[in-house]
Amino acid sequence: MISRAFLVVAFLLPISIFAADQSADEAAIRALEARQPEAWNHHDAKAYASLFTDVGDCVNIVGWWWKGRAEIEKKLTDAYVYVFKESTLTITNVDIRLLTSDVAVAHVRWTLTGARTPSGLPVPQQGIQTHVLQKQNGQWLIAAFQNTLSVPEMPFPKGPVAPNAPTKPTP
Repeated sequence: MISRAFLVVAFLLPISIFAADQSADEAAIRALEARQPEAWNHHDAKAYASLFTDVGDCVNIVGWWWKGRAEIEKKLTDAYVYVFKESTLTITNVDIRLLTSDVAVAHVRWTLTGARTPSGLPVPQQGIQTHVLQKQNGQWLIAAFQNTLSVPEMPFPKGPVAPNAPTKPTP
């Protein structure tokens, strides 16, 4: 007869091993996300691109789609010459959800200062990145990256909103 203790251990052991693996994966993903501002703030395009898989995609805040680690590195090398030369990226929150043992989604909140944005483009000050992460050869990397500017959330209007009236100078 199988003892109760054996059944409890047999049932709980796989759960505890899974939880330990999940904790290790989450820690590895958080370490990857911590390397993002390190690379960015050193304006090191090669180090930043190394966070991605070889065929990783990056869609930036204005919708420019860069395909593959080599293109990400090239575009960031160009961006660090002037636009982001004095920029500082701060990661303020990372929320991770493991989908499988080798695929995860992370939502990464960020702030940025010091960007010299060309006219006609939005100024990147804060946003949320969505990362699809893939574990390759025991290492977590970004497979897909979507960056979105964010503004503080507010209630939806409950009816029509009047357009802003033009202001007239007072005499």
